[in-house]
Amino acid sequence: MCQCGVLERVEPRVWAELMKLSQSAVYAIRVALLLADTEGDPPVPCSELAKKGRMPQRFLLQILRDLAKQRIVRPTRGGSGGFALERTPDKISLLELIEAIDGPLLPSPLLLGNLAAEVAQRVQQALTDVFEVCRDRLRAIRLSDLLGGPRGSDAMAGPDRAL
Repeated sequence: MCQCGVLERVEPRVWAELMKLSQSAVYAIRVALLLADTEGDPPVPCSELAKKGRMPQRFLLQILRDLAKQRIVRPTRGGSGGFALERTPDKISLLELIEAIDGPLLPSPLLLGNLAAEVAQRVQQALTDVFEVCRDRLRAIRLSDLLGGPRGSDAMAGPDRAL
């Protein structure tokens, strides 16, 4: 851990800047929440997920394929086919969803040209520490934690639930 006190001074808005998620990762979180809300029901077709989550169907299909490769969702073929979660919502972390789409969450190497090598190294280590704390927090957040309301409530409803 960083000994320079950097982590204690990081404000929430700075965390948000460090955590720029791709649109694909945002859609992956949306679709996982929709599927978590239908847990135990028959598989949900991609077209229905796209409509409910207000996501482009062709784009969503590729995201679902990526999630299936990581064994987060399970595709089912046929007339009553679609997608379902591979595991229960309490076994799927937010970190898993993000990394299934965007790859490992790591800080980018900085180009700190005018800084002394020792200072640049301390800055890079501080950022690495911040990312590790962030990864730990995302790993602890489960889909079940994000649902909150009773089963059957629209996971995408309301401005405070929008992703």
